[in-house]
Amino acid sequence: MESYYRYSVSAFILLYLCVFTIPVVFLNFDHFNPFMNFSNSTLESPGPKFELQRLIVSTSDQIRAVGTSGSTYDHQQLNRNTTLIRETKKLSKEQMLEQGLARARASIRSAAIARIVRTTSFMNDNDVLVGDVYRNPSTFYQSYVEMERRFKVYVYTEGELPIVHDGPCKNIYTIEGRFIHEMEHGAKRFRTNDPQRAHVYFMPFSVAWMVKYIYTPLSFDITPLKHFVSDYVKVISTKYPFWNRTHGADHFMLACHDWGPHASQGNSLLYNNSIRVLCNANISEGFNPQKDVSLPEISLIGGYLSPKLIHPPPPNASRPYFAFFAGGLHGPIRPYLLQHWKGRDNDMQVYEYLPKNKDYYSYMLESKFCLCPSGYEVASPRIVEAIYSGCVPVILSDNYVLPFSDVLRWEAFSVQVETTKIPRLKEILSAIPEEKYRKLQEGVIVVRRHFMLNQPPKRFDVFHMILHSIWVRRINARPNSNRS
Repeated sequence: MESYYRYSVSAFILLYLCVFTIPVVFLNFDHFNPFMNFSNSTLESPGPKFELQRLIVSTSDQIRAVGTSGSTYDHQQLNRNTTLIRETKKLSKEQMLEQGLARARASIRSAAIARIVRTTSFMNDNDVLVGDVYRNPSTFYQSYVEMERRFKVYVYTEGELPIVHDGPCKNIYTIEGRFIHEMEHGAKRFRTNDPQRAHVYFMPFSVAWMVKYIYTPLSFDITPLKHFVSDYVKVISTKYPFWNRTHGADHFMLACHDWGPHASQGNSLLYNNSIRVLCNANISEGFNPQKDVSLPEISLIGGYLSPKLIHPPPPNASRPYFAFFAGGLHGPIRPYLLQHWKGRDNDMQVYEYLPKNKDYYSYMLESKFCLCPSGYEVASPRIVEAIYSGCVPVILSDNYVLPFSDVLRWEAFSVQVETTKIPRLKEILSAIPEEKYRKLQEGVIVVRRHFMLNQPPKRFDVFHMILHSIWVRRINARPNSNRS
C-alpha cells in the first residue's frame, strides 16, 4: 500500500509537470530569457550524444550577439517526455549524478512556475537579487542555490607548470590565471578529487602561457598552441574514460587570450562539443552560446584593483564629462571612433592616449558614459572598468555575446550602439532621458558585485558567476543513451 501511495503521488507530480511546466533556465540570444526550456537538439558527434535543453521564455525575448542585425538562434520546441523511474536497484555513481541534476531541474522549474516579479527578494538570506537587471531573479537564485548544493568539478592533474595549473594573475589576462588558481588551490565546495562524482571536468591549461612559452614571437604561427591542446586531450582521453564517453561534452577549458578559440581547434571535439569559456566570445568566429561561456575580460594592473575603484562615487555624484574613451588604435572600430570624435567635441572626451597630466580612472569616475569599443577582438576590459567606476558602459562591438547574458539583462545597465552609427554617437546618447540614465546607472551599481574578483571568492561574484554559467550548460545537457 505504501509503495502504491508513493507511485500515485509520483504519477500526480509527473502529470502536473507535463501539463503545467514552464521553461526554466538557459539561453537564447536577443535578450536572454529567465526560464529554462528543454528541447531535443543534440550535439553532433558520433556515439553517445547530449541533449541540449534551452532556456526560453518567449519568442519576443531572445538573446542575440551585440552588433548583429536581427539574427537570432533557432531553438527547437520542447519535447516534455518524462520517465518515471522506480528505484528497484542500487544506482551507479553516474546515475546518481543524473538523478541529482534531474531534481535540480525540477527545483528550478518550480521556481519558474511560482516566479514573482523582478523585484523579488529572498527571505532568510543575506543575498538579495533585486531589479530589472535580472531576467528572472527567482529562477536565477534557485539555480545558483542548486549549484552550491550539487555542482562538482574535477580538475585534471595531468600536465606540468607553467603552461598547465598556472596562468597570469595580473594585467590584461587576470581572469584566466585567477580562475585557474582558484580551481587549483581553493573552490573546496565545488572541487572533487573523485572523477566519478564530477559533473564537469576542467582542463587547466593556460592559452596565455602557451603564447608566452611556446609561441615564436611575430611568427603568427599558432600551430604549437593547437598541438599542445591536441596532445593534452590525447593524454586525458587515453588515461581516463570520461572524455570518450561523452566526446568531451562535459569538459571545459577557459581562456582569456584572443587566441583561445584558435587553440581549441587543436581538437575538433573540444571545439564543437566541449564548453569553451572564452573572453573572445565572437559568434562570427565559431563561438556557440548554446554551449560556450562568455568570459568577462578583467585587467588588474599589478594584480590589484585600483584604490580609486574600490569605492566608486554615489549615484548622485557630479559627473562633468558626458562620454569618455582613451585607447590605442587596435582593430577596425577604434580608428573609426577616433576619426569621428577625437578632439572634435568637448562633451566627447575621446583620446588615443591620455596626456601625462590626465588620469584614466579619474575620467571614468567623472563620466556619465564610458565608451567600450572592441579592439582586435570583441571583448574589452573597459566594460568591467566602467562597471567598477559606476559609469554606464556603451558597447561598440560586432558579433559579441556579452558575459552572463543568461541571467543578466544588459540593456538594463548598458547602452549598445551599432558600430555603423558611431558618427551619431552623441546624438544617440543625448536622446536618453535623464530618468532612464539614472536607472541605467543604478543597474550598473547592482551588477557590480557580479564582476568583482574577490580573494577568497564571495557569493555571486565573478568566480561564482563563471561557475554558474558552466553549471547552466551542464544542467541542460543530458545523455541520450547509457554510457559504459
